[in-house]
Amino acid sequence: MTNTPSSSAMSATLAAPAAGGPWGLFGRRKSASKPPEETDAKRVQFNSRLLPYLFLAPQMAIIFVFFYWPSVQAIHSSFYLEDPFGFGSTFVGLANYTDVLKSGEYLGIARFTAVFTALVTFFSLAIGLLLAVKADGVIRGNATYKTLLIWVYAIAPPVAGLMGMMMFDQHIGPLVKFAAFFGWDLKVGLNYNDTAFAMIVVSVWKQIPYNFIFFLSGLQGIPVSVREAALMDCRSGFRRFWTVILPLLAPTAFFLLIINTTYALFDTFGVIDVMVKDKAANNPITLVYKVYMDGFRGNDLGGSSAQSVILMIIVFVLTIFQFRFIERRVHYN
Repeated sequence: MTNTPSSSAMSATLAAPAAGGPWGLFGRRKSASKPPEETDAKRVQFNSRLLPYLFLAPQMAIIFVFFYWPSVQAIHSSFYLEDPFGFGSTFVGLANYTDVLKSGEYLGIARFTAVFTALVTFFSLAIGLLLAVKADGVIRGNATYKTLLIWVYAIAPPVAGLMGMMMFDQHIGPLVKFAAFFGWDLKVGLNYNDTAFAMIVVSVWKQIPYNFIFFLSGLQGIPVSVREAALMDCRSGFRRFWTVILPLLAPTAFFLLIINTTYALFDTFGVIDVMVKDKAANNPITLVYKVYMDGFRGNDLGGSSAQSVILMIIVFVLTIFQFRFIERRVHYN
């Protein structure tokens, strides 16, 4: 004998999913099912128009206090000859700028800064990309391999400079002994070119892990189907990398190009300060270190302010050039 549910039970069963009507069980209106594209890309809405600005206020305050206000002060000070003890100032117009641009020493430092920035940026990106490609292909022990490459990034620039000085020390430095094996008598701190070489090596070594992290993330984001299709079309590994993998890494590479340029111009200050401290007159320095030398050691506040404004203009023009001409070759889709 077959048991058939009563009509009241059937009606209760059919009505159960819709209990509470369109408002659900707890009085909240049920939302109609949406396609995955709409549910994934939800727009954040605020009840008050002032709330987004309140969230932005702390960050904007930091930017104003530590960037905009010092920039305005530097521009103002660049037109004055100021007493280092704050007892007065004299308006000199563009005299500070003309003195800086006519200085042979400043132009020489500017040339070295350009070479230093180009070399540090190139080798940091190239070695970071090479290590990322190799790490992406490691199957066993990949976690240990990646950790050994990343840990250097946790070292502060002054500490990296101190470690570099130990590596290039005349008495105990292993790199000095290694260079002597090939007949190269490295004299860091005494010879201009040797000191420049050591500064570039330490600065590149410090930045490689940062580039490695981003390049490795970009490589792991490339779909397996794309790799397999490239493997079927071309057997040459170098050609596959140059025509398929590298174009897909273009957005990451462009971002790192800007970051590494900024790093070479400004963030290497700690490395340079440790490596050439108390003997900067006989060794290469960058423009940002020149600003520090003239302002805090030479007490030339007006001249150092003019140098900082010139450096700010150089970085601004360089950034526009990167976004205007280089980004055109970057494809984000």
